Amino acid sequence: MLLRDNVYESLRSDILTCRLAPGDDMREQELAERYAVSRQPVREALLRLEREHLVTVQPRQGYRVNPISLSDARDLLRFRLALEPACVAEAIEHAPDSVLKTLDDFRHFAGDHEDFIAYNRAFHSALAHASGNRRMAGALCDLIGQADRLVRVSVANIRDHDPTQLVAEHGALIEAMQRRDGRSAARIIKAHISQTEKRVLPALKRNAVII
Repeated sequence: MLLRDNVYESLRSDILTCRLAPGDDMREQELAERYAVSRQPVREALLRLEREHLVTVQPRQGYRVNPISLSDARDLLRFRLALEPACVAEAIEHAPDSVLKTLDDFRHFAGDHEDFIAYNRAFHSALAHASGNRRMAGALCDLIGQADRLVRVSVANIRDHDPTQLVAEHGALIEAMQRRDGRSAARIIKAHISQTEKRVLPALKRNAVII
């Protein structure tokens, strides 16, 4: 991988995992020191991230990690509501039994909030790749990655967050997919994403970095 891609991936990961929090100011020189590179690959990475609406250029002041907009969060979840059921349907129709069997790894979860975020991202990414459609999977994985910030901020603002219900929903979806039951799987994944919106958006409203 080229140096500029390494810097881009590292910087993007730091934003999506909130190591660089929404609203944080950034300067090229400070980021160059952070990643032990020159300013040029940092500048290129920041311009790519600006096109992804993750950072904003502030003339003569540097850059800022974009706050999480409620409207953008809603748009992201609605896009996912259109795309993820399509990936699930493709997986049911075309994926080998062996691929659907690997989803059993996600029937159970144990760990803390940070572990759950990684588990949740891995599960939904596995659904994307199970579709066998590279373009759909790529688009969905990008959405899932950008949703990490929403999940982190919302989990931090949901009192006594308990992932048990979410894991149970994952299990029900896995069972429907392994039965090749497209109708049930569509109902479950759509309800799952809709419930995510109902959990996440109110939690986001309680966070100071939301606009």
